[in-house]
Amino acid sequence: MSKKVLIISASPRKAGNSDLLCDQFQKGAQEAGHRVEKISLREHKINYCLGCGVCNNTHQCVQKDDMAPLLKKMVEADIIVLATPVYFYSMDGQLKTFIDRMVPRYTEMTDKDFYYIVTAADTSKKNMTRTLEALRGFAEDCLENSHEKGIIYGVGAWQKGEVKDTPAFEQAYQMGLRC
Repeated sequence: MSKKVLIISASPRKAGNSDLLCDQFQKGAQEAGHRVEKISLREHKINYCLGCGVCNNTHQCVQKDDMAPLLKKMVEADIIVLATPVYFYSMDGQLKTFIDRMVPRYTEMTDKDFYYIVTAADTSKKNMTRTLEALRGFAEDCLENSHEKGIIYGVGAWQKGEVKDTPAFEQAYQMGLRC
């Protein structure tokens, strides 16, 4: 059965390590017959949450940036892939800002399957725990009936493109095939 897969790449670098793993996941998912869209947050204007609370009642943000259509895509997706480079043991600012802006429609994001892609120069998967806990806090604690389906650890990749020489490169493709 074909599913709608939404890949959110928070890589600030085009063809950066987490971005390359997104492309591999996308390739696998498309070959499996899924409808796949990849969004690169670096190409969108997404302001910080103002904390004004208006969206709690209106389910619309007062800000006029690129977030509303991205929220719609999140609501419509069956599978969501969140990909981030890991900076100082946390997700990058682009992904954190994106997640913070989910408030207007997060209650509509039910029954989603999640995959996480984390990349880092650090070689230890264990050191990615803090980042994954933050991603899980969003998906598992805030979204009704979400399911973690897989994690791709692109560790040991510092320079742009180094992830191609790690097991994560093939793992991302294979996970996309099986999603």
